Amino acid sequence: MLLLIVLLPLLAFGAILAGAKARQTAVIACGANLALGLLAAFTWKAGFWNLSLPVLSAPAIHLSLGLMDGMSVIMLLLSVIVAFAAVLTGQAPDGREKLYYGSSLLIAAGAIGAFVATDLFFFYAFHELALIPTFLMIGMLGRGENKAAAWKITIYLGFGSLVLLAGLVWLASATGTFDMVAMQESTAIDPAAQKGIAAFLIVGFGILVSLFPFHSWAAPAYASAPAPTAMLHAGVLKKFGLYGLLRLAVPLLPEGLHAWLVPLCVLLLGNILWVGFVTISQKRLDGMLGNSSVMHMGYIFLAIAALAAVPGGENAWAVPAAVLLMFAHGISIAMLFGLADKIERTTGTLDLDELGGLGKAAPSLAFLFGLVGMASIGLPGLANFAGEVMVFIASFKNYDPAAGMGPVQITCILAIWGVVISAIYMLRAYRKVFQGPFVKATEGASDLSLVDRVPAVLLAVVLLAVGLCPNLLLSLLR
Repeated sequence: MLLLIVLLPLLAFGAILAGAKARQTAVIACGANLALGLLAAFTWKAGFWNLSLPVLSAPAIHLSLGLMDGMSVIMLLLSVIVAFAAVLTGQAPDGREKLYYGSSLLIAAGAIGAFVATDLFFFYAFHELALIPTFLMIGMLGRGENKAAAWKITIYLGFGSLVLLAGLVWLASATGTFDMVAMQESTAIDPAAQKGIAAFLIVGFGILVSLFPFHSWAAPAYASAPAPTAMLHAGVLKKFGLYGLLRLAVPLLPEGLHAWLVPLCVLLLGNILWVGFVTISQKRLDGMLGNSSVMHMGYIFLAIAALAAVPGGENAWAVPAAVLLMFAHGISIAMLFGLADKIERTTGTLDLDELGGLGKAAPSLAFLFGLVGMASIGLPGLANFAGEVMVFIASFKNYDPAAGMGPVQITCILAIWGVVISAIYMLRAYRKVFQGPFVKATEGASDLSLVDRVPAVLLAVVLLAVGLCPNLLLSLLR
């Protein structure tokens, strides 16, 4: 069944190349995948979700797909929900429908494959598959300085992938297998080797996640990218690095991660505080959203730091916090980029100084943008709030008052100021775009059409449902 979920976008891509209607084919394929993903959430422990086909005998590499635990299920759900919303969002340029929807399908297939692969080779390969159409979409169909952004993201992510590949090969050599399930049962890796492998994984995965100071590719890329590409990469594909650290580094390299705890805390504060202040200074909505996405990665790294603080120790809050926040951020940032695309289509600009009064002409758009903006800030009742609160609790889970505050607790106290920073830039953007008198760009603006509302409402419902009842997802992790 998992093979079908991975193959459906690829088969739809082939059908589009063969002449099928691009938009309809993409919507049908992603809609079917959404249904299969929901089925997986209820039946993921059943054996029919597992598949293993031999590809190479020495070293032993298999096309192995499976739902190893609830974390895989949640990331699969995130992928299929955002993919369906992405292909419903935006409008392809005339004559470029095949590239527009075909590339979106390839990104979705790569992301899904990476999250359900249980062999290290295909875990890496599926992610690389998704990067190729990402580069093409930004370079060929992007806006603004899209060529420069495409080259920048290619160089950064290409280098990050090479560093990651070295770390994964070293990890496979140390454990003696490419099987990610068997790795969990392997003997403990030498602490000296752990430190080296952890460094490669932190840098490799970190570049892919836009960990400070390897983050400067992300905001220009998202600002230039077509809406579906920004939604899929920022919302889904960027979680690959975080998923990889939780899946591989945390259980297999506890002492190695602990050795890099202080540098990791410093870098994640760079995401939250440095990039947060950069986000406040943005003059365009797309640039602001791109930087805010980078900023919020710091909170998920904080949960990973909480796990690294006590090698082999228990922290029942950290993994659920990281996974829940990954899911919530993926849904909210995808919705923000989708609505920003509608703002640009109806006004012709995303320059904050050229917008104003849009709430009067487009009340539905104003309501939904306000809702997801509040989710991004961390308003109670929405999914991001539950994830962020759990991260803060996880940071103090192993706090010993007698020993004083450690690096993670100090980092957490400083990181909380990011909530204030988020409120400043998001409320400022909302005021500039939707409030005040009409300006030239918004005089003839239109509200969301039915087609525009479907993906936005879908994502909003998910944010509300998970925010009001986080156990909808957290129960999968037990």
